[in-house]
Amino acid sequence: MSATTRRRGPYPFSELHVLLGLVVVAFLGCGVVWLGAYLATPAGAPKPPASPITMIWHLRNGRYTWPGAKATLYASLLGAAFLSSALMVGVSVLLRKRRRVKIDRAIPYLARPRDLMATTTRGVRETADKIGYGHVDPPGVAVGRLVRGGQMLWGSWEDMHVDIWGPRTGKTSARAIPNIVAAPGAVVVTSNKRDVVDATRNSRARRGRVWVFDPQNQANEPPSWYWDPLEYVNGKITLAVKTASRIASINRAEHVRSDAYFEPAAEELLANLLLAASLDGRVITAVYTWLTRPADDAPVRILRAHGHTLSADSVLAIVSSPERQRAGVYGTAAQMASFLTAPSMTEWVTPGSDPSRPRFRYKEFVRDATDSLYLLSEETNKMAAPLITVFTAALAEEAENQGTAGPGGRLPTPMLFVLDEAANVCPWKALPDKYSHFGSRGIVMMTILQSWAQGVSAWGETGMAKLWGAANVRVYGGGVLDTKFLADLSSASGVFEPHTVGVSYSTSDVWKRNISTGSRSEPVLDVPDLASLPRGRAFVQVSGSPPALVRTVPWWDGDHATEIRASLLEHGPAPRTEAVPGKASAA
Repeated sequence: MSATTRRRGPYPFSELHVLLGLVVVAFLGCGVVWLGAYLATPAGAPKPPASPITMIWHLRNGRYTWPGAKATLYASLLGAAFLSSALMVGVSVLLRKRRRVKIDRAIPYLARPRDLMATTTRGVRETADKIGYGHVDPPGVAVGRLVRGGQMLWGSWEDMHVDIWGPRTGKTSARAIPNIVAAPGAVVVTSNKRDVVDATRNSRARRGRVWVFDPQNQANEPPSWYWDPLEYVNGKITLAVKTASRIASINRAEHVRSDAYFEPAAEELLANLLLAASLDGRVITAVYTWLTRPADDAPVRILRAHGHTLSADSVLAIVSSPERQRAGVYGTAAQMASFLTAPSMTEWVTPGSDPSRPRFRYKEFVRDATDSLYLLSEETNKMAAPLITVFTAALAEEAENQGTAGPGGRLPTPMLFVLDEAANVCPWKALPDKYSHFGSRGIVMMTILQSWAQGVSAWGETGMAKLWGAANVRVYGGGVLDTKFLADLSSASGVFEPHTVGVSYSTSDVWKRNISTGSRSEPVLDVPDLASLPRGRAFVQVSGSPPALVRTVPWWDGDHATEIRASLLEHGPAPRTEAVPGKASAA
């Protein structure tokens, strides 16, 4: 016995379908012949039978006489017209099939429009009404258009987002830029490139002031203002400890073992020195100066004078410790705060060379809900990452505090954080733990990564899993080759059972065959499908709904295309060629 098995797709064609097709073609052919005879029959002569099949039968039996050459001409012309029309339709179908994205074959097994009603425009508007944001436009954070049905999908103003897009797959053009431009309230953006600033600057300037924090000269932005991190510390030991922890964690991954004594002691010392500088009204660079002078007891006197006796005792214990021990703690703390040695950094966090520059007030930024802040850093050189992490965390905490105190426990207008390249630019260790809580305060976070591994490098495997699980909207935009991550997405896509047909032949009688049918379980989208996800498609998981495929909507297909294009031309790096998209390659 030999057997073959073939898989049938969602629209299988069997022998029955072929037979039905032949019947339809034969019937249409009879109809063409009948119509030719009918048109050629002269007035007063007997018309052909009403049924084309009957006419053909009567012609065969001699009970009906063909009207002659004129009828043949008509039938030929009609037949040619029918065949040409059928050919055009066939070519159109084939061309459409060739244009069809291969992965769309999975659509019948993914979310249907009614499964995602809560994320349609109508659904998020209803959610906005319930949580007090009915006056806000747009109704939420845009995700893309559902391939099956074409409805626009959104995250509501209480949903958290995590995106994973490989390089050059359209994350900036399809996710970051459109939502930054459309955001109704204050916006905080982290990035390692200037394109997001150039594209959205004009739109955001219509709503309020645009602040660009650019200590590593990513966008050639001069330090026309400054922010004092000690404003956040505000003489409170708890906030000093948080700040020191955020600074210390930048170059030490959570899952990497740290020194059992020197690193904790250095972090505690850094926190106490930050507190002392805040209490004494000094600038943050004073902290590094103290770290280079282990014998200086000025921090001890400041802390004791302001009633922080235990903090003073902690610093004094290190100052009075054996020289090698003291040098180790101070040296480790100085390494943590080494970013303060760069003039390009300190110009942005102290009055610096021009004390007349305006000072950024982070509490007013949250309260006014109109301004936009861009925090730029190099991807590999993390010199600015401590400042950006402290800056971002301070704004998020203040938004949380003001939201808690506001009507309904939320900010009056939603605040959007677009944390592009978050693992490199803003690796805030507490982010996974706080993620789900922000949504209930009117704070929407969109964390955009290039891969799962990038998130693991910042937050560890557990932290990354916690961040992914805390998101209500999870978007994969393609371009990733991590088979473990893709296997997890494949499992989430569900399974289907394609029909199979087995054909077996007898060894004794080659004309005898047995046909059997069955099915087998397969993932709707397997790892190769997801690894080769084409640009313009995204795999989306929304909490409480089956996964879906969406068409991404880049900014040049949106309502603000003209304004964004003008902003790119005005603020983009010179010289500008036709790199400003009609459909450009924004990242």
